[in-house]
Amino acid sequence: MTDIVQFLSTRRSVAPVALTGPGPDAGELASLLKIASRVPDHGKLAPWRFIVFQGEGRERAGHIVAQGFQRREPQADEARIATEAKRMTMAPLIIAVVSMAKEGAKVPAWEQELSAGAVCMNMLLAAQGLGYAGSWLTNWFSYDHNVLAQFGLKDGERIAGFIHIGRAQQVPDDRPRPDLAQIVTYF
Repeated sequence: MTDIVQFLSTRRSVAPVALTGPGPDAGELASLLKIASRVPDHGKLAPWRFIVFQGEGRERAGHIVAQGFQRREPQADEARIATEAKRMTMAPLIIAVVSMAKEGAKVPAWEQELSAGAVCMNMLLAAQGLGYAGSWLTNWFSYDHNVLAQFGLKDGERIAGFIHIGRAQQVPDDRPRPDLAQIVTYF
């Protein structure tokens, strides 16, 4: 088995709560973003972009999320609001992958959105290749227009995923994987 096949066969997500610092340095971050952007992109549209949350920016983002949660759930207690505020601070680095399908392009929007998903996966693989761990998440605020506007998203843009990257405090046991006999057919 080649090294890359072994690498891919053992890929594992690590929850943000199990990630710690230090996160990637500036050079590693540049590598992550460059590798993430090397995905199938029919029409060379680059129908995605990145928002990097690191350092104090994570705290500001967490405050925006907490305010958004309070608007949605006015009866929520302080403990729950504080929990929501932490969603953007657990990992030392969070990168939002923003999907922005180009209207009127020859390439269908669905293919452009799949390209954004491939960006997310490449980023996770690159992070692991650099010795980090991570996970690809969306939360309720991935669909909250007010929160997303404060993060800088424009009309027509959507979150493909928030990629949380850090060092694994502990890698969890592998989860059960699909039984190929249940998901594969041959034509």
